[in-house]
Amino acid sequence: MKKIITILALVTVPFAAFASGDHAGGHAMNHATPDSAAGKPAATGTKVARTINVTMSDAMRFSPDSVEVKAGETVRFFVKNEGKITHEFVIGNDSEIKEHAEMMKQMPGMTHNDGSMITLKPGQKGAVTWTFSKSGNFSFGCTVPGHLEAGMVGKFSVTP
Repeated sequence: MKKIITILALVTVPFAAFASGDHAGGHAMNHATPDSAAGKPAATGTKVARTINVTMSDAMRFSPDSVEVKAGETVRFFVKNEGKITHEFVIGNDSEIKEHAEMMKQMPGMTHNDGSMITLKPGQKGAVTWTFSKSGNFSFGCTVPGHLEAGMVGKFSVTP
């Protein structure tokens, strides 16, 4: 009986690990935490300073591909996928975005919809509301396998 319980524990623990996380697919992004270099998802009820429309295309580009914000500013990104394939909008610093892109290669087809990222099918729209906590240069990108490598990345310039 002990062997059966041990085997069941060894088999179910990895699945429990994949079931945890902040979004569909079972893993959490480092930049979704409040101590992220890029800031944090805006808390419910936070006043939004402005809304920026962002489009994603099958040319593997964002429009706009660069955004200027001020440290402390909360911005709603209204994102639309104008392409015929799925795309993502993910906020982080360069290393966080690259790390997530590598994870996506291991788990293709994963979708997201949390405070720091959103996956949109063709024609879909969605929003990400983000508070930029400090100045610096940060990124947004599409971590669907192959998209980041094709140049689907944008930059944030956050001024004091």
